[in-house]
Amino acid sequence: MNKNYKVAIVGATGLVGRTVLKVLEEKNYKCFTYDLFCSKKSAGSKINFLNKDYIVRELTEETFNERFDFAIFCAGGKTSEKYAPIASKKGCIVIDNSSIFRMDSNVPLVVPEVNPEDIFKHSGIISNPNCSTIQAVLPLKPIDDKYNIKRIIYSTYQAVSGAGRFGIDDLENKACGDELKKFPYPIHNNCLPHIDIFMDDGYTKEEHKMINETRKILHKPNLAITATTVRVPVVNCHSECINIELEKDFEIYDIKILLANFPGIIVADNPEKNIYPIATKVDGCDEVFVGRIRRDFSVKNGLNLWVVADNLRKGAATNAVQILEKLVTVQ
Repeated sequence: MNKNYKVAIVGATGLVGRTVLKVLEEKNYKCFTYDLFCSKKSAGSKINFLNKDYIVRELTEETFNERFDFAIFCAGGKTSEKYAPIASKKGCIVIDNSSIFRMDSNVPLVVPEVNPEDIFKHSGIISNPNCSTIQAVLPLKPIDDKYNIKRIIYSTYQAVSGAGRFGIDDLENKACGDELKKFPYPIHNNCLPHIDIFMDDGYTKEEHKMINETRKILHKPNLAITATTVRVPVVNCHSECINIELEKDFEIYDIKILLANFPGIIVADNPEKNIYPIATKVDGCDEVFVGRIRRDFSVKNGLNLWVVADNLRKGAATNAVQILEKLVTVQ
C-alpha cells in the first residue's frame, strides 16, 4: 500500500458508515486520503477520524469529478442506484453495501475469505452481500468444498441494528407507547418473523436475499435452500441456525478442525462447559463464531451449526474494508 489512494466514504454518518470509519481507524489506514459524504440533511456534520476532524459533505452528481480511486457506499439502495454508476464511470471502484446490484450478473458479490477471485471480475462496482449471508457462507464454504452441500435450511435470529438506527430506537423505546419507527409491532419482548417486505410466495425479501446470494457466492445456482428470517430483541449481532445436508459422510471432529482452520472463523464449541457463540461475546469482533456443531440424525449426512457474527462489522463494514484491502494489493 505504498500509493496514497483517494477513498470516498458515502453515508459516513449512518451506523454502517461510522463502523467503516471505526474499522479503518483500528487498522490505522493513514495511507489513504479520505473524503466523507452524506445526504443533504446531514451535510456539515463533523466527524473525528484518524485524529483529524472531517466536515461531512453532501453527495451530489458532481462529487466524483474529483477522481476518487475507491468508494465505499453505505447509504442505502436509492443512493447506490443513482450515484454508484456515476462514480464507476469516473474511474472509481465502488464497494456497495446496498442490495441494489447484488444479483446483477455483471457485479461480483464477494466475501473475501470465500470467493476472493470474484473481486477482480468487476466492471467498476463490487457488491457487499447481505449481513446474514456473509456470516453463513464462511462456514459453508469449506464444508461444501470437502463434502458437497446438497441442501441448506436457514433459521436466523437477527439483531435490530440490522434495521438501522430506527430499529435500535424501537427496541430502546420498549413498549412504552412511543410511536414505532421501524417495525410493525413492538420488538421488545417479541420475535418478529418479518424482515424486509413480504413477497408473493409468502417469503420475505430478506429470505430471498439469503437464498439467492448464497447460490451466487458459492457458484451453485441450483442449490436447494430455504430460509426463515426473524428479528429478535437483541441490539447487535445476528445468530443463525444452519441445517445442512451433505452428499458425503463426515465425522464431527473433522468438521470442527476444518472450520477452525478456515480464515475468519472461530470455533466456540464445548457443551460440557456451556461454550457456544452468543451475541454479547461476539459484539465488536470481525470473526464469524461457530458452535453447537452436531449431527442431524433425521437425514443422511445431516449437520447442524450455530453461527453468530457482528452484523455491523463482518456483516457490513469489515467485509467492505477487506474487499478494499484485496483491491489495493493489485493496483
